[in-house]
Amino acid sequence: MSKHHSAFIAVVGRPNVGKSTLINALLGQKIAAVSPRPQTTRRRQLGILTLDDAQLVFVDTPGLHNAKHKLGQFLNQEAEEALSGVDLILWLTDASSAPTDEDKNIAVLLNGIAPRARRMLVLNKTDLIQPDELPARADEYRALINNAVATLTLSASQRLGLGELLEALIQAAPEREADYPDDQITDLYEKEIAADLIREACLIKLRDEVPHSLAIRIDEFKERENSRTGTSNMAYIAATIFVERESQKGIVIGAGGRMLKSIGTAARKEIEEMSGRGVFLELRVKVSKDWRNDANALKQLGYGMRK
Repeated sequence: MSKHHSAFIAVVGRPNVGKSTLINALLGQKIAAVSPRPQTTRRRQLGILTLDDAQLVFVDTPGLHNAKHKLGQFLNQEAEEALSGVDLILWLTDASSAPTDEDKNIAVLLNGIAPRARRMLVLNKTDLIQPDELPARADEYRALINNAVATLTLSASQRLGLGELLEALIQAAPEREADYPDDQITDLYEKEIAADLIREACLIKLRDEVPHSLAIRIDEFKERENSRTGTSNMAYIAATIFVERESQKGIVIGAGGRMLKSIGTAARKEIEEMSGRGVFLELRVKVSKDWRNDANALKQLGYGMRK
């Protein structure tokens, strides 16, 4: 009888190195929001991959960065707390660029953690660097971290190197039974994932000055009968997009409401693909002045700091 391996794996790295893209690729299903902009991920989320002889529970975390407001402090806290109680830490880096100050700060954090969790260095975005430059770049990152059990290279967006990574993770995972049922792929509810997918649509559609000032609140999420089939296989979702300034509200709505409609169309498509059913999505935009530095607003939006 073959032995079963199971592990909790924290995926950490600076913003926009591809953590959510990697987890979506490994699962073969989209559960986490992704966009070209940093700090797309704002909460810890589990991605659960169950294989015949192993269960790998990936902990997707916000990117560790130099915080400039209370929201940034919350994101860093979420990422750092994800490191406690895991079996493996996968430090994901961007192979297309040399280590930044944020990378070096992450390495200091990882090197200061008790050796209970084994560390693995993974260089992503190898499709953006010349192959002959990759060994030297790997050495630059390897020099920053102590006692990494392996160094791997891959391109999550191109799905290159995923098999080698999975094999290395299973070998490093301890022998134990699975922690979750075979058919569970995440710990978040559909409502929470829908909020992230609405924000993803905003990140992709909007100008540079707006996206990080956005927050999404799901006001209503309920089953609704499909008028064409007479069955309750549709979801009605009402959500509020919060911005920090009145000028940003105008940008999100757009001339004649066209931008908000475009955001809604893109978000609805992603939510339908995630849930496997039709969705009626209703969006509105409100101003919550400087909410990223307002402790009460952060708490109401689900970003409350813990002591």
